[in-house]
Amino acid sequence: MKKPARESLEREHRPEEIRRRLDEMPKAQTIPDAILGGIDGCVTTFAVVSGAFGAGFSATVALVLGFANLLADGFSMAISNYESIQAQREYIDDIRESERYHIDMIPEGERDEIRQIFQRKGFEGETLERVVETISQNREVWVDTMLSEEHGLQKMGLSPIRSALTTFAAFLIVGAMPLMPYAVTFLDTTRQFLASLLVAGLMFFLIGMMKSVIYNRPVLQSGLRTLLMGGAAAGLAFLTGHLASTWFGVSV
Repeated sequence: MKKPARESLEREHRPEEIRRRLDEMPKAQTIPDAILGGIDGCVTTFAVVSGAFGAGFSATVALVLGFANLLADGFSMAISNYESIQAQREYIDDIRESERYHIDMIPEGERDEIRQIFQRKGFEGETLERVVETISQNREVWVDTMLSEEHGLQKMGLSPIRSALTTFAAFLIVGAMPLMPYAVTFLDTTRQFLASLLVAGLMFFLIGMMKSVIYNRPVLQSGLRTLLMGGAAAGLAFLTGHLASTWFGVSV
């Protein structure tokens, strides 16, 4: 991971810059949703293509199955992501209300929790009591402190709709790529599959590279790791389709 220069860090830690960052509302993180949707979309559609090729299905059948799974699985994944983020928000809201109730009902007990939390961080004596008094003077600061320190919940932007839409869009866009060669009618089935294989591999590698750029990880290592994971899923689908064709005598 490349570390920023001292001059850059000094600029970022000027009082006005620190104040600006702290005043900003937490933003919903859509990049993980895009990466998740892109990888899953590519794996899903190429797995269908691989399974269809392994079973000996025609290009038309592979294309129909691929697009059907692309829409159905993309929508299902978007809904699942929406429900997951919504559940997180509801859980945090429930804990927040619970802490407000505790503060109203047993304020001394809640103050003692704050006291013990910061005592474990090395505060003691008069300094510790000032910390407890300062935090407990502001009810919302008190609640936020309990959320992060007692329950391990961080203040962060959680947007179920944005996460769902980002996941769905990435799933459709990236997932459609391995299906494109099957729309090229002058290629035979084997060449269509090989072209789809190359496209899917490129998508996996590019997604891995994108992760490396965003999260400051080695480009080649991240790209190859994502490529291997996607390739393993596709290989499993191909093997399953081939074995099913052999066992049940299915061909189209």
